Formats: sequence, structure tokens, C-alpha cells
Amino acid sequence: MDSLLLLCARRIVAQRPLPALPADFYPVLFQAAFLDGRALVLQDLVATWPFPVLNFQQLLGHLDCAGMIPTLTVSKPSCGRMQELVEPRHQSSGCWLHVLDMTAVMDDPEWRSEWTSTKALARACVEVSRHQQKFQRRGSKRHSGCSGATTGEATPRPPGMDVHADLVIDRIAYGFLCEALQPGAVGLLRLKCREFQAVNISALEIVTLLESLDPSCLRRVELPVYLGLADLLMILPHLSRFPELRSLKVRYSKLDLEHLTPESAIRLRCVARQLGMLSGLRELNLNSTRLSGNLHQILCDLQAPLESLDLGNCCLVPDDLTFLSQSIHAPALKRLDLWDFNISQDLLEPFRLLLEEASASLLHLDLTHGRMDDSHLAALLPTLLCCSRLRFLGLYGTSLSMAMIKNLLQKTLKLPDLHLVAYPIPEDCYKWDQTKFDRNIFFKFVDWELLSAAEEDISQLLANSGRTDLVWTFRTFDHGALDFFSL
Repeated sequence: MDSLLLLCARRIVAQRPLPALPADFYPVLFQAAFLDGRALVLQDLVATWPFPVLNFQQLLGHLDCAGMIPTLTVSKPSCGRMQELVEPRHQSSGCWLHVLDMTAVMDDPEWRSEWTSTKALARACVEVSRHQQKFQRRGSKRHSGCSGATTGEATPRPPGMDVHADLVIDRIAYGFLCEALQPGAVGLLRLKCREFQAVNISALEIVTLLESLDPSCLRRVELPVYLGLADLLMILPHLSRFPELRSLKVRYSKLDLEHLTPESAIRLRCVARQLGMLSGLRELNLNSTRLSGNLHQILCDLQAPLESLDLGNCCLVPDDLTFLSQSIHAPALKRLDLWDFNISQDLLEPFRLLLEEASASLLHLDLTHGRMDDSHLAALLPTLLCCSRLRFLGLYGTSLSMAMIKNLLQKTLKLPDLHLVAYPIPEDCYKWDQTKFDRNIFFKFVDWELLSAAEEDISQLLANSGRTDLVWTFRTFDHGALDFFSL
């Protein structure tokens, strides 16, 4: 139910132009205009914002901000109106908008075919810069006397505005970003990237953009899939200029390290050395990279311990886990992702030792689709219960019985911080169809009646425990995973 203040704000934003209002009303007016889809009112509010910082995420909280950036930058305002956002206002108090923080505002899929948030922001920066140049040229002419000499003082240049954003750069957005970030481009809107996600652009194009970015606030880089060692060697040297870089994602890369040639072995060592130059790196995502025995080669030059490591579907062997458990990283790990981890292939004891080393710090453990059955979990359970700070446990897609799931639930109630467990559909809830098979592997289907009963049993156990803060679910898409920066 809306508060009385929000109800009043919704009445106010229903009229345009807005009446003169105290500065303290602006945040709730912004929320009301967003909730009611009043794009023009949102633009009015941003153009007259009375505070130095406007942070969308703080204002809107959990609300879906998708489509916000195109709303403010594509559909009117004009270039002149965008310039109003960054020219000095309230000069008597010396206060005007300095930072427009659009981080954590995701692209709306309905916009992506034509207007991504990144493209809209880049286009706005370019258009405002062009408008500024035209305005300055006209101003210079007006202040020139008949002899061409300047009469009067030059108009003081407005300070402009920093626009903080998480950029998703695809083929559509790349050209606009290049123009917005080109060397020597000085406009009223200064685009600063917090998270850089490259999609379907080449390594050379990534380097072009990285060289143009302001180095002060970039904290995460996510590279496109299917990059090779040569591509990484082209990109990694350019990441050392970003002192705040904490997270690097190199997922689904073409690093077939199971079959190293002498040339690829040399390149791998060079990649490791470049990673070692990233002194602030705390999260590394190597998901679906075929490491298989070469994890030490990649991590050996890192000078500081990683706090988050994604090794899902990486074809790990015992030596990889042994190295990791004996490294500086294990005691510091807060997040460990081992999706599609084949624990049955002599990996049980090395993994148990790794879990033991990480138990004091581990907050997030994801073993989704790991090849784990009741006997494996029974062997791991004593060590798992030592992970006293654990918040998330992902076991979806493993082969556990209902009895083992209930046992796990009852045992893990002692973990005070555990908030979310993604458990598998119990093996007892499958039925086998022997009339349909492929290469002698029988298909199994969920018996929804049995699953509903199992779900009810788990809910009852939770209710009886009094742990109302604890969520157990097999619907993994209902709950987002913890991001490294939220740990």
C-alpha cells in the first residue's frame, strides 16, 4: 500500500508543468513519476534536480529500472534540454547536479533491438557535445565587436556532469561509444564506466574502448565468449591502468588447455603474468574454460588472494583442487562456483580438503548440476557444516534422495547465516520411461504429485524449525545468485 506521501506525490506528477516545490520533495516525486510512467515529468525532475547527485538505484530501490535510460535520453529531451541538465543552476546556493548515477540500471529486452541503455547514453553524450560546440560558437560571435575584438568577459564554463553507468557494448552500441569516448572529446556529459560488458565485439574493438575509458571507477570487465589466448594477450595489458578493477570474467573462452602446444604454453604463461599485474583483482570467472590440470598455470602469478572464483564446467582434475586448497586463495574465498563439477572422478577428497581450507570465509557455494549422490554428500557434510558463514548453497541438478535432502536440511539449520538453498528434485520424485531411450540411457520424468508432496514436507520442516528467514527451493530462477560486490 502506498504511503500518504507517495499518494500526494502521484497527484502532483499528474500535472505538468510541475509547481515550485521544496527540494526535499524531489526524491518521492521521482519515485511517483517512475511508477506512473511519466517520462516527461522524469525529464523535468532531472533537469531541475536540486542535489549534487542523482542515483537511480538509491531512489528506486528494488523497482525494475529497465528502460529508464532510453526514456530520459532518447524520447525527448532535445539536445538543448539535455544541456539544461548540466548547466549551473541554483547559483545562489552553489548547488547543481554533478553526478548522474545510472549504475545497476539494466537494459530492457524490448529496447535492445533498437535502443540499448549504453547506446542511448553514448548518443546523448555526443549530441550534447555537438550542441555545446554550436552554442559556444554562437556565443563567441555575439561577444565580438565590430573590429573582431572580444568585448566583455567570456561566459564561465559550466562544470558539466559525470554520468556513471554499467555499459553493455554490442555491435549496435560500439560505434556510438567510440564517438562519445574519442580522445580529445570534452563535453558537458562525461561518461564513466563502472562495469564493462563486451558482447560480440572483437578484441581490437575492446582495446579501443578500454584505452578511451576514464580509469577512475571501472570495477568489473566481462569479456565476450569464445576468446582465445591471443585475444586475451591483446586485452589484458590494457586492464592494468584501472586501479579499481576487482572482477574479471572470461567465460566460455577458447582456451583448450587440455591439449597445449609449445606455442600455446608460452601464451598461457604470458596470460598468467598479465593477470599477475592486476593487483586489485578479487574475482575471476573462468566458467566453461577447459583448464584440466592447468589451474596453477593461470593463478600462480596473482599477488593477492581471490575472494570469488568460478570454475564451473572447467574439466577439473585432482591436481587443480590440490593446488587451490594449498594456495593463498582458499582461506580467502567468499564465493566458489563449481557448476557441473564431476565429484565422482577422484575429486571427492581433494574437494573436501579445499572446502575445509575455505570454511572460515565461504559465503556462497554453488555445486549446481554437479555429479553428486547421497554417498558423496554424506562424506562432505561434516566439513560443509564447518562453513559457519555460508549464506547460499546450490545443489540443484545433483542426484540426491529425499531422505538425504531432509537430513541436509535438519543438519544445516545450525548455520545461522544460511539464507537460500537451491536443492535438486529428489530422485524419488522421478519416474522412468523404459519405452523411450537413447543409447541405452532411459529417460526420466518428474512425477509432479510426488514432487508436490516432497515440497510440502520441506516446507513443514522449515516451519517447525522456526527458521522463517531460510528459503529452500528447487525453482532456481526465482532467486538471483549473490553478486560478488554484494557479499
